[in-house]
Amino acid sequence: MITAAELAKAAAQAFEYLKAQPDIQEAEVFAAANGSLLTRINYTSHIPCNGVEEPKSTESYGIGIQAAFNTAEGAKVGFGSEPSDLTLEGTRRALEKARQGAVHDPEFHSLPKPTGEPRTLTDYHDPKLLQVRDEELVETGWKAVTGALRTFMASSRLVDLAGSEAAVKRLGLILGGDVTILQERIALVSSHMPEVQIDASTLIMSFLTAMVEARDAKGSGWSTGTRLDHFTDEAGVDAAANAIQAIGGERVRSGDYTVILGRQPVTDILNNLVLPSCTASSFYSSSTPFLGKLGKPVASPLLTIYDHGAMPGFMGSKGITCEGLSTGRTDLVKNGVLVGCLTNWYEAQRLLRDPKLKEKLGTEPDAARGALVPRNGFRFGTGGGRLFDSQPGIAASNVIVEGAEPVSLDELVARVRNGLYVGRIWYTYPINGLRAGDFTCTVVGDSFIIRDGKLVAPIKANTIRINDNFTRVLANIVGITKDVKGTLVWAADEVVYAPEVAVTGVHVDEIAGFMEDLT
Repeated sequence: MITAAELAKAAAQAFEYLKAQPDIQEAEVFAAANGSLLTRINYTSHIPCNGVEEPKSTESYGIGIQAAFNTAEGAKVGFGSEPSDLTLEGTRRALEKARQGAVHDPEFHSLPKPTGEPRTLTDYHDPKLLQVRDEELVETGWKAVTGALRTFMASSRLVDLAGSEAAVKRLGLILGGDVTILQERIALVSSHMPEVQIDASTLIMSFLTAMVEARDAKGSGWSTGTRLDHFTDEAGVDAAANAIQAIGGERVRSGDYTVILGRQPVTDILNNLVLPSCTASSFYSSSTPFLGKLGKPVASPLLTIYDHGAMPGFMGSKGITCEGLSTGRTDLVKNGVLVGCLTNWYEAQRLLRDPKLKEKLGTEPDAARGALVPRNGFRFGTGGGRLFDSQPGIAASNVIVEGAEPVSLDELVARVRNGLYVGRIWYTYPINGLRAGDFTCTVVGDSFIIRDGKLVAPIKANTIRINDNFTRVLANIVGITKDVKGTLVWAADEVVYAPEVAVTGVHVDEIAGFMEDLT
């Protein structure tokens, strides 16, 4: 894999070349190298299988250039990139693409400039994850598989169902998912930050689904981390245990319930609904339900949400953003009050200069500056990596959710007394546009009926949907647990360190079964 030193050398050489071009006002060079290692897991107890399938890796590297050009029609801004070539010739091709694609952008004010916040995170990556061997990659997959199998085979419930320990596997034990390792290196230099900056980050994550096929039961498990030595069988153990608990699932009728949202649903709702509503771009386009509400209540006073990209040991942490700016803490909701936004440099600058700023954000420019510090300009791609061939977007890093009066899960269940525990949702998306706040999702597993203050029965998977409004959900939070866990959802850029959250009056609609449709 391309080293950070090689990226830094290429970025410095490219920047010297750009400075010599007479038509360039200002320029930025971003060089990146990304590695993705994957161990696909596909274990089936009753069908011949390999258990760990397709250990594989991909690697990409290249250079991206953004520049403001002097032209006869006025200043124009362009971006170009070149893959797999860090030489001066690659720089020339990337620059030519930027020059050919340059356009006049009245909302461009400058490339990123230092904010005055110091960098606090350096040398935080795991060298072992940057140099992981093939056998170590395969071993991570088998660690998850063996954890799940050990949990299945130790279950007295499965033994009772199967009739004997030897017959347990004939129930159809299935484990699917993957273990993924990401390796990221970047180098960046620009007119306003003329010293080359480098950053290297690593992470390891796993997300698994387990099934007891003969009983139509499934469960999920996941793990997040930044060090190879800390990777355990947690995801496999949890997935198998949750699948066992799901045996004998019951249906739930349509209605309004007090619902405890598990960590995965909390993460999915944040990723697909709440965080997109807390970006500078959503305020600029007036597409957020929080329009004009900076400094005003938008949620229960129990709720605090913040993003922190410089937390040591947290999976989403980075030393610098993909704009060369310092990462750090950005408060979004504090005790129910909206106090800040996620932003990159470009979106912060154009929103602060927007004549309708007060209408859109709810405050004057001087007061808004503290809420629009560009700590979240990243060039993430779906599936991970910091991409040389894209311009910075807005992405969260480590999202931390806290409660003002946190309690244990047992206490929260006892408080709810009668309701639902929803542990996993899928296909969460806004309906009627993000600004309306309406959303829908399907409950796909790890969920239970709460009766008399206890979890009494699993909910049959894929039999109910939540149809509600997430601003109302935020306002109706009545309890938050004290234990948080790093949580992933599909294709998310951020990791949410999520508790479980109780909400009153959540509307649930029953999904009719196939046989019921026929009758």
